[in-house]
Parts: sequence; C-alpha cells; structure tokens
Amino acid sequence: MSGGHLDDTICAIATPMGEGGIGIVRVSGPHAIPFAAQIVALRNRCDLHRAHNHRLYLGDLLVPKRQQQTSPNPSPERLDEVLVAVMRGPRSYTGEDVVEIHCHGGPLILQMACEALIQAGARLAEPGEFTKRAFLNGRLDLTQAEAVLDTIRAATTIGLRIAQDQLKGELGQRIARMREELIALLAHLEAGMDFVEEDVSFIEDREIDRTLERVLDELSRLLETADQGRIIREGLVTAIIGRPNVGKSSLLNALLQANRAIVSHIPGTTRDTLEECLNINGVLLRLVDTAGLRDAADCIEQEGIRRTNEAVHQADLLLIVLDGSHALHPQDLELLSLEPEKRRIIIINKSDLGLQISESEIFGHLRNQNFFSVPPQLVCLSAKTGMGLDMLRTSIQSLALGSSLEAPHSILVSRLRHKTALIEAKIGLEQARRALARGLSSECLALDIRTALTALGEITGEVSTEDILDKIFSEFCIGK
Repeated sequence: MSGGHLDDTICAIATPMGEGGIGIVRVSGPHAIPFAAQIVALRNRCDLHRAHNHRLYLGDLLVPKRQQQTSPNPSPERLDEVLVAVMRGPRSYTGEDVVEIHCHGGPLILQMACEALIQAGARLAEPGEFTKRAFLNGRLDLTQAEAVLDTIRAATTIGLRIAQDQLKGELGQRIARMREELIALLAHLEAGMDFVEEDVSFIEDREIDRTLERVLDELSRLLETADQGRIIREGLVTAIIGRPNVGKSSLLNALLQANRAIVSHIPGTTRDTLEECLNINGVLLRLVDTAGLRDAADCIEQEGIRRTNEAVHQADLLLIVLDGSHALHPQDLELLSLEPEKRRIIIINKSDLGLQISESEIFGHLRNQNFFSVPPQLVCLSAKTGMGLDMLRTSIQSLALGSSLEAPHSILVSRLRHKTALIEAKIGLEQARRALARGLSSECLALDIRTALTALGEITGEVSTEDILDKIFSEFCIGK
C-alpha cells in the first residue's frame, strides 16, 4: 500500500462479490465528484457537483458502449438505474470527497461501473485503503481503524460489542489520557534540566513517583484484559482429547447439533483432526476433534496421533473426555496431567450407561498433581442423550470470560500488537521508577518516559511506520 498517494482518487466495489439485490461502488479522493459525474446522470437533471451532501439521488449509470471503448470519446449507454450519494470531505468516512453509487448487485454491472471510473481517471483501491485514508486524515485513530475490521469479522455478540466500543474510541481515549499525563511529566522534567546548574526543580520526586505509579496501574489493568480480549476476538481454540471410543466425536456432534464427525464403535475411526467453529453463550469456540490417543497400529494412525499432540499444544482449552462406563485407565490419568498450564474441563461421558468413575476419584488424583495454572472443572454428561451439555456450555463460558458469566463491561485489549506495546510502555515506566529511586538524573528518567510514550503512541497511530500501517490495512478487503 506504500505505493498509494492521497492525491489519487480511488474506487472499488464496497459490497461482497457475488449476486445481491444491491451492490455499491465507492469512489474517494479529490476528483471523486467529477469522475463520478462522467458515469452517472441524475434523473432530476441536476449537476452532480451541485448535489446536496448525504442525500440519495435517483439516476442512471452510464458506461461507454463496448464496441466504442477504444475510440477517443465513446458515446455512453444506460446500463442500470442507480441511487447516488455525495459526501463531501471532511464529513465522509475517509475525510475526502466520497461518492457512492448503489446499483443492482450483479457482478458484471459492478465491474463495468468500476472500469468506467478507472477510465475516467480513478485507480482501483488497495486492500483497506479507504480506512487507511480515514486514519491518515484524522477521522479515526489506529485502534478505531482496527475496530472496523473487528466489527466486520465479529462472530459473537460479545465480540461485536467489544469491537464497537473500540470503534467509538474508548481504548484510544484511555491511551490518550495516559500519554497526556506522561507528556506533562516529561515537560516538567525537561524544564528542570534547563535550570540544572541553578538547582531549580519544577516537580517533586514524590509527585513524579505518584504519576508513574498511577499510569503503571492503568497499564496493568489493561494488560490483565489481554488474554480475555484475545479469546473474545479470535475464539477459544479447544481440543477434544481422550482415548479411542470415549465419545469425542459424539461430543463434537452433540455440541454442533449436527452429524459432522463419523461415529463408530471401531477404535481409531477418527484418524485426523476435524475443526469446526461454534458460538457457545457468546464465546467463539474453534473446536478440534482429535484422534484417540493410544499406541498406533499403523503409520496413518501414527500421523493422526502426531496431529492430536500438536492440537493439544496449540489449544487454549482442553476437553478431556473419559468413558464413565468403565473404570479409569492408566492412560486417562496421563491425559489428565497434560499441559498443566492450560485451561481444562474433564468430561465424564456416557453417564446414561451408569458411572464407574467417581468425581472424588478424579479429584483425588488431581490433588496429587497440584500444579495446574487454572483449576480444572469437571462435568458429567451423555453426548448421546444430551444430558449435561448445558452444564458444559456454562463451564466453557466461565473459563473463557473469567469469574463473571456476563460479558465484560470494561475496555478490553484484544490484539497482540496492543499487548506488546503496553508491555513495552510498562517496562519503560518501571525503569523510570527504579531510576528515580536510585537518584539518577532527570535525563535518565526522561529517556525511559519517552520510550513509554513511543510505545503508547504506536497503539493509536500517533507514532507509526509505513510497515506497521501496511501490515494492519493489508488484512482488510478491497473496498473498505
């Protein structure tokens, strides 16, 4: 995207590809209105240059006749009936002049409209270029620009609400307040450095420490939300694991309410990982059904078990399925102790057949382990009858969202980029406090505070590089 220029006028199809009732072509830039005026004629015979802002006009889409496209001034032909909206900058999405042409949603019509705009002088927009222009023109900060993409991709109501809060600028405003405090502190320190020979101080050490502590507390609170925010945004990668024939595939089908996985009494039926997405009480689950863990009988099953181990390693949550109709197997005990740092729910399946495993037996074994980062939860259910599935859903929600079963109401950090920058800012301020405690010079404190300011500025885009912007906006589709 680094090749694009703000003085270009760009155009793109803004609606998904394929057939639809309505399709939208968007054009933005300094010549958006004159270029659009070459391909639309308003029915009221008004010149598009004199059209009112943010008002829909009925018109006709005019494109050069196909057989005359190579001639210098091809005569236009009416292609479609359209609605046209003019949004002059800065009161537009990009902050520039924008024209939207709403036509019938046939792929050919939309393509021909874009081709006509390109022939008029526009160029095809690059991925995310409309939103990038909104950022560069000050309409959005970088957190809001990222929230546009998160809004489009949100798969749960909780994820959508978090994206909308960020789109309103709540995270950006919180970062801005911290930066303001640090900038004011830095100004006092630098003023004092100008009068160091006169031994004049513009701020006391106690006040410096209080400010640093206050901003550090704010950074810590934001960082505490990072794991939860990532899960809400990206989903909880969940591996269903267990020995063969304990009911892993039946559990997957029961949760999906569809016969997605083959279920058989023959051990080793599942030989590869099977992935599905599921919304459970506002939490996006990326479910991975795995091959049963046992001594492999052939090379194909060995590969399936290798993939199972890989899925376990990459998972955020383990659903460890036990066959409750049989006594605990030594291999079950090994599974219970896998990856102790991960969240886990122990599922005693086949409870409809009569339980041969007791909860006290399992918890007795787990007490001997005593090294889990998050206390395991236990659910008895029957994947066949559906009994206990609601309890499993509640347990999954509670592990994903924390102690509260409601969606979080605080601002969440949901991107790794934000988390990394917050950690860098925190390190800088912690170093500043240590320098203050050791009585080091104001120059040392100022250097550490500037490091924190730079890191925080990277979150909102006040400090950015072309590489960072290209990476962020390349995730967008063309037309947004």
